[in-house]
Amino acid sequence: MNGKATNLALITTAQVLALSLWFSGTAAGPGMVREAGIAAGSAFQALLTGAVQAGFVLGTLVSAVLTLADRYDPRRFFIAAALLGAAVNAAILALPAGSDLAIAARFVTGAALAGVYPVGMKLAVGWADRSDTGLVIGILVGGLTLGSASPHLANALGGLDWRLTLATASLAAVAAAGLIGLVRLGPRHAPAAPFRPVAALELWRNRGTRLTTLGYLGHMWELYAMWAWVGAYLTASFAAWRGGGEVASGKAALATFSVVAAGTLGCVAAGLLADRLGRVRVTVWAMAVSGTCCLLAGPAFGLHPALTTALCLVWGVAVVADSAQFSASVAELSDPRLTGTMLTVQNCLGFALTLVTIHLMPALVASAGWGGAFALLAVGPALGCVAMLRLGRSPAAA
Repeated sequence: MNGKATNLALITTAQVLALSLWFSGTAAGPGMVREAGIAAGSAFQALLTGAVQAGFVLGTLVSAVLTLADRYDPRRFFIAAALLGAAVNAAILALPAGSDLAIAARFVTGAALAGVYPVGMKLAVGWADRSDTGLVIGILVGGLTLGSASPHLANALGGLDWRLTLATASLAAVAAAGLIGLVRLGPRHAPAAPFRPVAALELWRNRGTRLTTLGYLGHMWELYAMWAWVGAYLTASFAAWRGGGEVASGKAALATFSVVAAGTLGCVAAGLLADRLGRVRVTVWAMAVSGTCCLLAGPAFGLHPALTTALCLVWGVAVVADSAQFSASVAELSDPRLTGTMLTVQNCLGFALTLVTIHLMPALVASAGWGGAFALLAVGPALGCVAMLRLGRSPAAA
């Protein structure tokens, strides 16, 4: 039968393939706008991306309240969610480009992914042991990070046909469902606890998971706002540099891909370090570095593109390096029978917060400039460090 390495490889591959549904809207948006001739193209693209986030928040909320990730075989839950997401995403192909129904379809796709992302982590945790939990989840989040970067690479290369992008993502999700069907449950998989609608509140009642989640929320305050707006920041910075007009449009997208993709290395490296040095240390170090980068983004604006990109590459590594370690901590500090639900609640809270910061950024940039806007993001990592340092002083940190 398949061993640990094979099962983890299947889970990781399936997770990345299924999550292509999330990234496909961002990659397809520019092509849909061009074909439909939408005047407010940026607003439509923002809705495509935001609808998935909002759908994911609702999906995780429902899943958490009903403890779906723990009450049912997680493999079947993953398969059903991936196939639903694939079908709804593919349905956009039958709609006119730029249709409002495409926004609704992306919302449902996001809701379906609530049965993919946290459930995939639960399956992986079942195969991890105390010596490599951080690395295992770090690899999963690294796959998500690389996928998040892929639309920027597509745009840097001139973009792809939006129908091909959506069709490929749906086929990838179907393949993911097939791969999960080959996965065995790991030795750390625990039978579900009796159903209690209030079980989701255990995340907040347990001091260890509460402090970890507060740290995670500080991290998420920054992460998706940075990912969503670093491309616009780099484009504006390149254009502001003397002679930068020639390179702004052509090189900013490639630089953005490099910055976001660099986080993949951060996830894996942080996983290795956290399993040896402790999750508190690694999360605090990562948030301290990313928060510092938030503060330096203003002074770096308009400098030589190589200098600004270098800062953003460091930021790209640090901003997501700690992400998996918050999930690993919750998995270790939770009742094993409720691991899936606890991870789902954590995701629900974190992604709900991202909706706030992503949509705050344009107003902040208009009123306070890029430096002021990114400086406000530094508040999240600062508060996250406080929460994790408090966790480090408690017996739960052991």
